[in-house]
Amino acid sequence: MELLALKNRRMAWSWLIISLCTLCTLILLITMLLILGYILLEGIPGFTSEFFTQMPVPVGLSGGGVAHAIAGSCLLIGLAVLFGVPWGLLVGIFLSEYGQHSLFGSLVRFTTDVLCGIPSITAGIFIYTLVVINMNTFSALAGGLALGIVMIPMVARNTESILHLVPQNMREAAMALGIPNYRIILSIVLPNAFRGIGVGVSLALAGIVGDPVPLFFTSLSNNYWSLSLSQPIASLPMEIYRYSTAPFIVWHNLALTGAVVLIGLALVPLLLVRFLLPGYRIRR
Repeated sequence: MELLALKNRRMAWSWLIISLCTLCTLILLITMLLILGYILLEGIPGFTSEFFTQMPVPVGLSGGGVAHAIAGSCLLIGLAVLFGVPWGLLVGIFLSEYGQHSLFGSLVRFTTDVLCGIPSITAGIFIYTLVVINMNTFSALAGGLALGIVMIPMVARNTESILHLVPQNMREAAMALGIPNYRIILSIVLPNAFRGIGVGVSLALAGIVGDPVPLFFTSLSNNYWSLSLSQPIASLPMEIYRYSTAPFIVWHNLALTGAVVLIGLALVPLLLVRFLLPGYRIRR
């Protein structure tokens, strides 16, 4: 009887926890769908050729777009990927393949975890002190560096986790054939983890594509067409912030349409990586 009562209590607690987790998941999904639905319903009607090809017009005039901000965001994202992804991949490979049982590896892992939790404004202030002050101007280069710093720890930790999921017997079989460790990593481990690593890079990209905070201290903004690396540059997050805080309905509509474009910039790379990149379909 006692065993049966204990089993019933455990089953009751199990169902209670499962119900609470299900309820929280539903609340999260409903909230996300409501937000996305509102942005899509209000922003998609603003998808016109003018929005993607023209510059902003003065308040009171019809038309206009944010072509300079879209081009600036693409440039900043490209710089962030160029600066952040290689370093993040190298750190992740080191932690997975060489730093599991060493003091230095534990220190790097701890530092990476700390950087993952630091607000992005810290990276912006750091680059402001290091680059903007020395260049005496805000610039696209500084913005790309700040966003790249934000990407590094996310890419590193994801790469480490994905490489741990590659079956160990693949490494052991290659070692039994006398293949050097660096060749095992380059020819066996990484090709089988391409898809997972790509998804991690896409998630890190989604984390920075709509973040305007580091840009306040680095690239700032620009009301004109500019792709110079040494000058301030416009970006969609900064334009959305400026338009959403203005007292004009037209600008609010532009901000919502820009938010839809940002969602696309975050979502499309993730879908492309999942369906196009080769790699072992890792299951936990």
